[in-house]
Amino acid sequence: MIETGISAPLSDPVTPASAGFVATGAQMSAARLAVAAARIIVVKVGSSSLTTAAGGLDPVRLDGLVDALAARQAAGSHVVLVSSGAIAAGLAPLGLRRRPKDLASQQAAASVGQQLLAQRYAASFDRHGLTVGQILLTTDDVVRRAHYRNAQRTFSKLLQFGVVPVVNENDSVATHEIRFGDNDRLAALVAHLVGADALVLLSDVDALYTGDPRLPSSAAITEVASAADLAGVGIADSGSDVGTGGMASKITAAMTATGAGIPVLLAGAGEAAAALDPSGATVGTAFAPATRRTGARLFWLRHAATSAGTLLLDAGAVAAVVHRRKSLLPAGITAFTGDFESGDVVDLVGPDGVAVARGFVGHDAAELPAIMGRSLADLPPEQRREVVHADDLVAL
Repeated sequence: MIETGISAPLSDPVTPASAGFVATGAQMSAARLAVAAARIIVVKVGSSSLTTAAGGLDPVRLDGLVDALAARQAAGSHVVLVSSGAIAAGLAPLGLRRRPKDLASQQAAASVGQQLLAQRYAASFDRHGLTVGQILLTTDDVVRRAHYRNAQRTFSKLLQFGVVPVVNENDSVATHEIRFGDNDRLAALVAHLVGADALVLLSDVDALYTGDPRLPSSAAITEVASAADLAGVGIADSGSDVGTGGMASKITAAMTATGAGIPVLLAGAGEAAAALDPSGATVGTAFAPATRRTGARLFWLRHAATSAGTLLLDAGAVAAVVHRRKSLLPAGITAFTGDFESGDVVDLVGPDGVAVARGFVGHDAAELPAIMGRSLADLPPEQRREVVHADDLVAL
């Protein structure tokens, strides 16, 4: 959790029964109230919401976004902005008409565009007397535990200084193997990393729809209480010409954040002011959080860690680990892959080849051939320990 030194809440605590807010004819949901009351709020905006049809930065759109963020900051919140747009901003200066497909050209565009994007944000926030700090991340910064903790400390200090962190993937150096894939996922990871109270995803679509929003038969979904509410929803997985994230990536990001106890609001970028209104947003789609917030260590394990190998389990071990939340013992392992050491992250795979859990392994790979398939009582005293302890496991 980020310590900001701010203890007074935005307003007195409210509940859906007592809030008195009205949204589309009904009382405002608890998720919307949580977004309204968030002390630390992460806001993600995509490339298509910041650029012109020609691919360059749109100063009117950018200034409008900054005005909304500055207003929320002035209301007492700390704002963290996860902004796409570096590659898009670099297209016009390089004479490119659309986002290139090859990684080298993307990195060249990002190198040129990142400084343009940072300069533009700095100038726009300066109109409100706010200082911005640029943070460029690769997956190493969240999959390596030491890097993760260092990033937490950096964010914490920036927020203590009242700085608005502007976050983006470090596209100019990231390779295919170490990319987040899209900034929606990055935003969800950052929201947990900074201890955010809410995540707002601003898109070129104003809400989640039951189908293609361009079709009259599709209806907007205003509230998502759980993943079950998404059954039967037609979700496209394509981005714009200047971005990478489609609606599917936003849903994945929303489920990642809500699963960790962070409420999410998906809204149109043109409605940023309404989405960030501290009196409560009536726009977009609100995603309710899980009742319990995931600890940083297990959240990192589930969503960010890189696996060093796999353990193949029999059906009994899968039932014990997944359904009864038991530790993984050597007797339940039938095979393994990878050259891992004790303390590394490994995936636990069922007989059907599907990963069912992930955890920190308690044995080196070199030890497993001699112990797998055997009960603890049959092993030497120095090897009588769990392969993966229940406290070090997360079900996938």
